[in-house]
Amino acid sequence: MKKGGTMKWYLAVLKKYAVFSGRARRKEYWMFFLFNLIIAAVLGGTLGLIEVIAGIPSTLSVLLITIYTIAVIIPGLAVGVRRLHDTGKSGWWLLITLVPIIGAIVVLIFQLQDSQQGENQYGPNPKTAMELQTI
Repeated sequence: MKKGGTMKWYLAVLKKYAVFSGRARRKEYWMFFLFNLIIAAVLGGTLGLIEVIAGIPSTLSVLLITIYTIAVIIPGLAVGVRRLHDTGKSGWWLLITLVPIIGAIVVLIFQLQDSQQGENQYGPNPKTAMELQTI
């Protein structure tokens, strides 16, 4: 991937739909997160507003958000696991999010950490691999 084109990061995650092995850079993880927020806001806000103005029951926006959420749950989990791998942690750490509040904070801190330098047990550093591809 070349520099720029933030949509490329989102599409890269979708292309690796159920790939739980390997590593994912912070940029890949957070761009996927950002695009999910934007899409959910558009589906919920814009369609919801149109439904209110048109006087239609708000089932369409709820249905579309539900379908979208189901469609991206596996790639979301996969990129989350790969992101944890990038910091040198097992993907099983995602299960700590089941602990209310504290679990989400712990995983957030892990997701914000920089990549583990060099190769780790989950593969080569994706930053280094990207830099070599752009040369």
